[in-house]
Amino acid sequence: MIAANRQSADAYVQWKRLQRSGLRRLQESVVDLYQQTKMFRVYVSDVIPGFLQTPGYATALLSSIAGFRGTPDDVSDAVAARMRRNQVLNNAARRFSFVLEESVLRYRLCSAETMAAQLGHLLGVMDLQNVAVGIVPFSEQRTVWPMPTFTIFDDTRVHADTLDAASALTQPSQVELYARAFDRLAQGAARGAAARALIAGALATLD
Repeated sequence: MIAANRQSADAYVQWKRLQRSGLRRLQESVVDLYQQTKMFRVYVSDVIPGFLQTPGYATALLSSIAGFRGTPDDVSDAVAARMRRNQVLNNAARRFSFVLEESVLRYRLCSAETMAAQLGHLLGVMDLQNVAVGIVPFSEQRTVWPMPTFTIFDDTRVHADTLDAASALTQPSQVELYARAFDRLAQGAARGAAARALIAGALATLD
């Protein structure tokens, strides 16, 4: 029981601790994990996934995070680190599967111009052969509810975020649970032309 509690404490780390020296170091801390992973499964219900963010969108988001949490202002360096980290997306030996809630396309975390550029970038990323993007429409009758954002690395590790902390889960039963949730969420996702239509619809609502 003591060992289990220690493992749980190690897996659950408050954002205040992770971000106390700024946001750049946090971006760089996962570079090795990204390089080791062959298959990424990412579900988001709140913001555009970090992998798919433009510098403008990332700047707006990370500025909001830094302001909310009162972390040192190293947003420019953090954005540059995120863009370098995201070059893994262009490695054809790695596969990426993204499932986004339609709400992610609509939330205004930046200016209309920046959001338009972000949505345009999302359309471009969908052309990559190693990337699959699904979008769960508002109108879809669901088999599971919208969930907090999580990322599955191969079949060995899950990163799940809450408002106060980040959890790194490695128990097989935990990974299996999130993999099952991802599969259920993916079943209701629009793909191809239908997904592009949802993005175009979001673009059309920008001022």
